[in-house]
Amino acid sequence: MTGSRIGSSRLVRAFVGFAAWVGLVAASSLATAQTLQQVVKERGLSQQDVLAAAKTYVPTGERDDYIAFSSGGQSGMVIVYGIPSMRILKYIAVFNPEPWQGYGFEEESKAVLAQGRMNGRDITWGDTHHPAISETNGDYDGKYLFINDKANPRMAVIDLHDFETKQIVVSPVFQSEHGGAFVSENTEYVIQAAQYAAPLGGEYSPLERFNEDYRGGVTYWKFNREKGRIEPGNSFSLELPPYSQDLSDFGKLASTGWSFTNSFCSERYVGGIERGRPPFEAGCSAKDTDYLHVINWKKAAQVAAAGKTKTINGHKVIMMDTAIAEGILFLIPEPKSPHGVDVSPDGEYIVISGKLDSHTYVYSWKKIKAAIDAKNFAGKDPYGIPIIDLKTVLHAQVPLGLGPLHTQYDSKKGIAYTSLYVDSMVARWDYINGKLLDRLPIHYNIGHLMTMHGDTVKPRGDYLVSLNKLAIDRFQPVGPLHPQNHQLIDIGSDKMQLLYDMPLPLGEPHYSVAIEAGILKPGVRYKVGTNTRTGEISPHKTRAGEERIERNGKKVTVHGTLIRSHITPEIIEVDEGDEVTIHLTNLERAEDQTHGFTVGKYNVNGSWEPGKTATVKFTADTPGVFPYYCTEFCSALHLEMQGYLLVKPTGYKAKVGDLMPKEEYTKADYEKQVKACVDTQAVINGVVEYITGRDYQAHPVAAALFEDAAEQLGYAEGPKKKAEEEAAKGNYHSATLWAGQWWQYQVKAADLGLRAKTNLEQAGAGPAKK
Repeated sequence: MTGSRIGSSRLVRAFVGFAAWVGLVAASSLATAQTLQQVVKERGLSQQDVLAAAKTYVPTGERDDYIAFSSGGQSGMVIVYGIPSMRILKYIAVFNPEPWQGYGFEEESKAVLAQGRMNGRDITWGDTHHPAISETNGDYDGKYLFINDKANPRMAVIDLHDFETKQIVVSPVFQSEHGGAFVSENTEYVIQAAQYAAPLGGEYSPLERFNEDYRGGVTYWKFNREKGRIEPGNSFSLELPPYSQDLSDFGKLASTGWSFTNSFCSERYVGGIERGRPPFEAGCSAKDTDYLHVINWKKAAQVAAAGKTKTINGHKVIMMDTAIAEGILFLIPEPKSPHGVDVSPDGEYIVISGKLDSHTYVYSWKKIKAAIDAKNFAGKDPYGIPIIDLKTVLHAQVPLGLGPLHTQYDSKKGIAYTSLYVDSMVARWDYINGKLLDRLPIHYNIGHLMTMHGDTVKPRGDYLVSLNKLAIDRFQPVGPLHPQNHQLIDIGSDKMQLLYDMPLPLGEPHYSVAIEAGILKPGVRYKVGTNTRTGEISPHKTRAGEERIERNGKKVTVHGTLIRSHITPEIIEVDEGDEVTIHLTNLERAEDQTHGFTVGKYNVNGSWEPGKTATVKFTADTPGVFPYYCTEFCSALHLEMQGYLLVKPTGYKAKVGDLMPKEEYTKADYEKQVKACVDTQAVINGVVEYITGRDYQAHPVAAALFEDAAEQLGYAEGPKKKAEEEAAKGNYHSATLWAGQWWQYQVKAADLGLRAKTNLEQAGAGPAKK
């Protein structure tokens, strides 16, 4: 994808749709044009409406060009949607339990959430703000996603192989944070900046000692690419003054090795109407400027590695005096109350806007570096940090509109987009020549905005998404609480065009990042027995035929399996008060064949994707009969995928004559079922002949389906053998049931095989290679 096109096929469809609207199609298409005209007339649509719809339309069976990852705000999640369709694809649970994915219900995901405990307390919600995709050479590589929690200073790692949260780390020195996550060009480090100043150790200090005891800071979390985990022991923080640090960005190319963090409330004002003082908002916006922190992070990493740090709560902190002495930390005045610092793709410019200013400031990295090298400072702040004179490093000061906030970049050199909160607009401008080019109204009060790969050295252009704080009258009202509104904007031509309004009814999204869909390489199944949170094979992996129930005193352990359409074991009997542990393995190899598992009235729930092993635990403290079943619709016999947990009351004695209900099947019933099996096998043989006669290995989807079908058919051998053994003994009732199970596996294999055959037919697969 490039900034000069939206996608050639989609532009063609958009043009055709527009031509049809104005009646410029051939006579053979006249009926279609008339139908379109009727719809347009009935709905009162304009030409622009139809063109916008064509630009966002993704036909059935086709996929989006980009995937966006949006913060989920107070939901504690990440929202995944496609661009340009704006279709929501997934919610990724991060800081909060989420039942559909079993997150926080299975023991393995509970362990991830437990990493985020603070002060010995479970924190079961988060306020996600700023997602960041891992980078290689300054561009998104689609391997990992990082997301911060503003409410509780935490950072999470999501593996984009399976879109699952793998790790949560807690800041040992901050009490709050906002400025995360931002990654270095090769994801060596992830930045997390503090927000509201507090003593770094977390101890109590009165507000009267704000200047002396309260501090801000920025953490550089070390990321291990091979393990896909943050390494707290190799991470470090930098002590900063008690200014409210906000957002950050790493340098790129020309400014590699440096990072930038802005701040507000450099007045260090402490409000308190209760104490007869004006509120925070008055004192924290009194000065004309705040401070941009300029940090040599590569040198800081060397200083930390050399042990020139103070250990606070087991964490390495470079103190301000050390940072100043080592030439790591500098300040530059910036417009007051800024909310974002954005480095240009080539690293030559840093763009900053102040919410209470009508101008956006462009700083020159060359001028900043020259001032540092020459030690050309205008003075020092109260803590001794060198201050670089704003006038010596300012490249341009551009009036864009009221309430400028965040900036994103286009693929065209020098072109940027800045959100204007007060004006409710997006400004398109030239940051090199300092010129406003275009402004587009949005609805309403835009916060962040996002272009495709807009944080990287290679922005793609094409689209911009406006992340609006208010929806007001844009959607059908659903009560006092309105959704947020993400608006899709076409930036492929000289004038911006609003294409689509998308309600986001989950939390309060703050920031999003978007990546070319083709870069992502998510898996569709796990190796059988995988603990998906660690990536390792679980010691509780269970194969077909290995299912068992073990008792050790009052502890009952179940090793079970899930496969269409039964849960094994189907009956679990325990005594009142038993501690029950159930390890389940999904044996499916077919794509998208997820199974769920729940036990009624015991708050037991989980999600098992193909190959996954996970565990649920509970105490059977209530006697009774409790059905369990697969919660994920998986097959024609989904409703039959069931079982019973029987919890016997203390002292229970079975009644004489208790028998399992049953219906007797005859030899004729058995022979009828066997004939069905033979006929089904004939269909399977024909499908196999077709597939193996084609070059199916050259078609990954068909090859995977065929592999899955073969595995399902392999499971049929066991029931077939048991059916024949029971029939040989004249036990036709049991033989018929086992023959029915044999047939179930055949049906599943046939289903997969037919889907593989259809895939090959649609792809026009050639004959098998000799």
